[in-house]
Amino acid sequence: MELIIGPRLYSTWSLRPWLVLKRCQVDFAVREIDIYSPVGQAELEQVSPSRLVPLLKVEGETIWDSMAISVWCAERFPEARLWPADPHARWLARSAACEMHGGFMALRTECGMGPDHTMVGPDRSPPPSGAAVTRDIRRIVALWREMRGRFGAGDPWLFGEWSVADAFFTPAATRFRHYQIDLAAHGDEDGTAATYRDALLSQPDLLEWSAEALAAR
Repeated sequence: MELIIGPRLYSTWSLRPWLVLKRCQVDFAVREIDIYSPVGQAELEQVSPSRLVPLLKVEGETIWDSMAISVWCAERFPEARLWPADPHARWLARSAACEMHGGFMALRTECGMGPDHTMVGPDRSPPPSGAAVTRDIRRIVALWREMRGRFGAGDPWLFGEWSVADAFFTPAATRFRHYQIDLAAHGDEDGTAATYRDALLSQPDLLEWSAEALAAR
């Protein structure tokens, strides 16, 4: 089994299924492609039907898209409990993950990741401004607060136990840290969202990814 990813410093899409596979406690190889170079683009064209990352090569098939890979993991490794057991929590966890997967374009655009916008390290960029990105941040804060309030008792994750939704929101947490975004100014009156953000940022698998990203820099 091989997970093909983009550069760790840039590819938040690649981070998500990597976190999910790590949660499954399964052995898998990783191939990192510099998708921003001509050589990397040529390599990507040979392995990716969509010419995008991430991809999972398994059992003679190529599974593309971070959500599709996560769904495959949930089906193949049910013991990992990648979705909440409670049906109501499971429905909403899938909704939240899909909203993150397909939305929040202003946040993605104005709080991009790159060589000057790393997920780790001492440098920080000024907080973004603009109505669209403010709406995105407020929506994420509201979603985190609601789901933590309804389902998060007893565990630090969005729906209690760690789930695919946590993997998909981890890049948002790294952006909030990097850009010093004040979540209290976006509706987090009691610090619920900030506490969840900090749980995501201290998760051991993310720390491993971040260390590997810095080592390859």
